Amino acid sequence: MTSETRNASRSGQDFVLLGFPCRREVQFLLFSIFFVTYTLTLLGNMAIVCAVHGDRRLHTPMYVLLANFSFLEICYVNSDVPNMLANLLSQTKTISFDRCLLQLYFFFSLGTTECLFLSIMAYDRFLAICRPLHYPTVMTIKFCVRLVIFCWVYGFLWFLIPVILVTQLPFCGPNVIDDFLCDLGPLLALASACVPIPGTVLICGTMSSLLIFATFLYIIGSYSLVVRAVVQVPSRAGRKKAFSTCCSHLAVVFLFYGSVMMTYVSPGSGQAEGMQKFTTLFYSVLTPFFNPMIYSLRNKEMKAALKKILGGS
Repeated sequence: MTSETRNASRSGQDFVLLGFPCRREVQFLLFSIFFVTYTLTLLGNMAIVCAVHGDRRLHTPMYVLLANFSFLEICYVNSDVPNMLANLLSQTKTISFDRCLLQLYFFFSLGTTECLFLSIMAYDRFLAICRPLHYPTVMTIKFCVRLVIFCWVYGFLWFLIPVILVTQLPFCGPNVIDDFLCDLGPLLALASACVPIPGTVLICGTMSSLLIFATFLYIIGSYSLVVRAVVQVPSRAGRKKAFSTCCSHLAVVFLFYGSVMMTYVSPGSGQAEGMQKFTTLFYSVLTPFFNPMIYSLRNKEMKAALKKILGGS
């Protein structure tokens, strides 16, 4: 079979996303819970974007990065949650091969972009606390915009190779995915049931692990230097303020990376198979939901800007 014929036949192929198999009444309950979470996630992150845009006091690199990160979270939940909600109400729970690959690409590209943004935000905090005299000259708005562009462009380039490899895999059926989205691990598991694909699994696992560990170790390294610098601050109030500016970022980092590492360090290996959809649910739905609360509740400037946006005094 030629590649053109194979691709044409795959275009007519459907996958079944099992999602959360349970009684109809429970699925309606899950739909309500996820719909409310999704709506609050959009509203919360949009509020941060509007607050940063509308308050000139927040036109600084740290808040520019935060606004872009919140916009990223909006895109991130839109890559999987609307389809998950529709699936909860669907009887067939099918998704076409093309839509499945498109969801895979956007979901993982946005996840890659999130890893890069968290690293850049750690770099910003490192400069602000460890190199305060150099911060205004190094972290300019112009340089910050370049970093933002780098995150978006590189994030959408990094996962092209795994997606191209997945398009070449055979899926001999039944194409049933025990998840609520077209995830990399289940797709590799489906293909490996047809023919051995050790090379593809190795490449996808290597690229996922390299991205996750490189960015995570960079963030941890940056904050190790920050902590060392903070403990040397003579003023207790100064130490408290420095730690406060970093706690929210670290909370998001550990929420995101903790669940991601459980899922993607070895995609297709089949480990923790029953838990994969729940760890995916945690970092793809719950982390974007907690993000605006974590950042706004621990930041006086952000709370003031949000009150202004919401009409408070």
